[in-house]
Amino acid sequence: MNSAKTILKVDNVHVEVAEKEVVRGVSIEVKAGEKHALMGPNGSGKSSLANALAGHPDYKIISGSVELMGRDLLSMDVSERSLAGLFLGFQYPLAIPGVTVANFMRAALKARNGGEDIMKNFRKDFTEQLKLLEIDQSFATRYVNEGFSGGEKKRLEILQMAILRPKMAILDETDSGLDIDALKVVAKGINRSAPEDGGVILVTHYQRLLNYIVPDKVHVMMNGRIVRSGGSELAFELEEKGYDWLESKIVEKAGV
Repeated sequence: MNSAKTILKVDNVHVEVAEKEVVRGVSIEVKAGEKHALMGPNGSGKSSLANALAGHPDYKIISGSVELMGRDLLSMDVSERSLAGLFLGFQYPLAIPGVTVANFMRAALKARNGGEDIMKNFRKDFTEQLKLLEIDQSFATRYVNEGFSGGEKKRLEILQMAILRPKMAILDETDSGLDIDALKVVAKGINRSAPEDGGVILVTHYQRLLNYIVPDKVHVMMNGRIVRSGGSELAFELEEKGYDWLESKIVEKAGV
């Protein structure tokens, strides 16, 4: 029995986009030190759930409850959720022309923490994280995501996670568009930066990311619902048999 502190508790959450329900009663509990994988085919509601939890205005939580470290997440605006320790790694990170990576990270860290000791060590920490993620130092002076390759964008997401040290990180398809070498580097960065006293949810289609990041729990979403949860072996079973196999098992169990 895991007696660790609950970091994120999602209870019977329903999400609506443009008046269409896309998440239908999802419940997930992430405890301190845990990594959860949220898998499922396109259109299953994974990214919709991630965006709703982060506070995207287009994704409305119409019922259910969410607690972040015991606090009501749904009563917070987007900024308050970030300050409380929630981090979302975007599937499609936006470019910010005119803002360098170094200045962006400095401003984000100051807004999140603001302590003099933390800011005093920013340059050293930033330089060290660039090296660990195998990113050239020139990256610091480039404008955020402007002209970045897919791999560079995803590395920047993990760089943010490493610098900001959130309590709860939701990484939305971080493996999307990465070649095998970039995937290994990004996975190593996630493993290293994952908070020991916090949690991580990895949203992904494929099992390949989970070759390098072993999840404590795997949840499979279909049609807006979690249809099966299990250990890391569930991801390998899905890789071998596919989502159609799982869907057929669900239909069979329902007696349809």
